[in-house]
Amino acid sequence: MASAAEQLAANLNFGALAKADELKKRIWFTLGALMVYRLGTYIPLPGINVAALSEFFKQQQQGMLGLFNMFSGGAVGRLAIFALAIMPYISASIIIQLLTSAIPTLETLKKEGEAGRKVINQYTRYLTVVLAAFQAYGIAVGLEGSTNVVLEPGMFFRLSTSITLVGGTLFLMWLGEQITQRGIGNGTSLIIFSGIVAGLPNAIANMLELGRQGAISTFLILAVVVMAFAVIAFIVFMERAQRRLLINYPKRQVGNRVYEGQTSFLPLKLNTSGVIPPIFASSLLLLPTTVSSFAAQSGNIGWLSTAAAYLGHGRPLFMVAYAALIVFFAFFYTAIVFNPTETADNLKKQGGFIPGIRPGERTAEFIDKVLSRITVLGAGYLVIICMLPELLVSQAALPFYFGGTSLLIVVSVTMDTVAQVHGHLLAHQYEGLVKKARLRGGKR
Repeated sequence: MASAAEQLAANLNFGALAKADELKKRIWFTLGALMVYRLGTYIPLPGINVAALSEFFKQQQQGMLGLFNMFSGGAVGRLAIFALAIMPYISASIIIQLLTSAIPTLETLKKEGEAGRKVINQYTRYLTVVLAAFQAYGIAVGLEGSTNVVLEPGMFFRLSTSITLVGGTLFLMWLGEQITQRGIGNGTSLIIFSGIVAGLPNAIANMLELGRQGAISTFLILAVVVMAFAVIAFIVFMERAQRRLLINYPKRQVGNRVYEGQTSFLPLKLNTSGVIPPIFASSLLLLPTTVSSFAAQSGNIGWLSTAAAYLGHGRPLFMVAYAALIVFFAFFYTAIVFNPTETADNLKKQGGFIPGIRPGERTAEFIDKVLSRITVLGAGYLVIICMLPELLVSQAALPFYFGGTSLLIVVSVTMDTVAQVHGHLLAHQYEGLVKKARLRGGKR
């Protein structure tokens, strides 16, 4: 039998959006914040030769810069003040998560609740500043080594560029937190989402232009459209897929009352790791290509050129390594974010148990076994999603935005945001039902 919440969700009327003033304020705040972010991607750094920069970026966009340019909404290609985007903050968050499992002090803070979470967030901000400063200074030095990109090279340019880029990243970090608190959806995810979506019209126009010129066939364009819808449907299905473990709670007596035993479920997502594995795998594989491109300008190519040649888009070694790294990071990150032993201990403290499994260590082993099996499916799903578009990009020279990572991020963020809108509408509709019930009760 469906629960009251499920029945309410089934009868949800989106016309209630017109009456949900709080939700409308959150939506308008989110849209305004994203507009500020998009405006910042068009404000260039001082001291840059725009024409030389455009030519330089055309040579580098197949490397890691192309990936970062996609996530930053084109800010890297224009060397805007938001060129680093929110990536240093995401990297810092992931590093802190990894350290939390390795350092007992951070693990203790994590268990302290809201106070511990605030301290960990502060550590994440400090690490963001360090990573952003390191990347910004590296970008400044790299630009000075490029031909005619920097108008007046020197220490002043390095300092001004570093300060501007670090400030842009910190502003986006703050903006993402404001969207999360006062807007709708996850602020960091929405910033990346808006950057990717902003480049989609241009990517589609480029694909249609290639079709008009006869570079790609009309049949291939139609096949890409059909495949995109099929991949989106597949992503939605797999992201919602769960393995539910049945949890029983025995009868308990509180005072003179005896409460009946209850039944609930422990949901295990098929893809626990999310979009982290494709992002990490792409970054690692694109690193040799990017470094060799920078080294080629100074004449110090060495072994990097050989590695870049074998790890180029569409090469067999690239495909095999890409798939292997996705599988590795899927298992690795799942082990970081989900602790079966901690989950089993919490169930034991609450008196819950899995039918047929002894509480404690045996429950942790059972959860770990189930999680490992579904992670195999989740890793395979990520490989399929990322490899199919990669084949089209390499074989048909389609725009980079049609990669599996970008589709996965766009669909996942959209689903999360729509779910939050749904939650606000449900809460508003529930409040209306409660008020009506009180009025009817008062009349009686």
